Amino acid sequence: MSSPPAPARLTDRKRAAILDAAVAEFRHAGYETTSMDRIAARAGVSKRTVYNHFPSKEALFAQILERLWDNSMDGLDLAYRGDRPLRPQLLELVQQKLRLLHDDNFVDLARVAIAAAIHSPERAQDMVARMGVREEGLTVWIRAAAADGRLKTDDPLFAAMQMQGLVKGFAFWPQITLGLPPLNAAQQKQVAESAVDMFLAYYAES
Repeated sequence: MSSPPAPARLTDRKRAAILDAAVAEFRHAGYETTSMDRIAARAGVSKRTVYNHFPSKEALFAQILERLWDNSMDGLDLAYRGDRPLRPQLLELVQQKLRLLHDDNFVDLARVAIAAAIHSPERAQDMVARMGVREEGLTVWIRAAAADGRLKTDDPLFAAMQMQGLVKGFAFWPQITLGLPPLNAAQQKQVAESAVDMFLAYYAES
């Protein structure tokens, strides 16, 4: 198979540079202060080039959020296994979630996204919808375990939200809203194990 032409590769590199520059600017200055001029300067391209790829700051920010939510899916789609105990399966899902929440880039961008959403209810609704989609993997796992008769719930989405709350109450919201440091390894282990044990104590079929 022949290689793509050089201009296409250059265009892709410029787009990637713009996205990386935008991430850095949004993290450093926040949504309202960041400008397309600053992004262009950091990326080493003209402002026209930025607009050729992204028609507005809103569109560029939306693309960054898309990358953010895509990253949140990495490894979070473990399929339910009927031949394995529930606890290690659920613990693996939670531990992967904690690794994501420990990522500085994810935390910083999530903080920017939430701050931007305060000024735009429409953006907030879109962000919440995206987060719901990205966390669907846990809901799917719970739904499969319930269908297999191993969890007792007729509302997998509600159960998944409870589990997310148990984790994010320690490993997301304090860092986002209060600027607390990320959990260390021992704290992550404590949060994961206690959340899973509490969840299974209520939902697991005896």
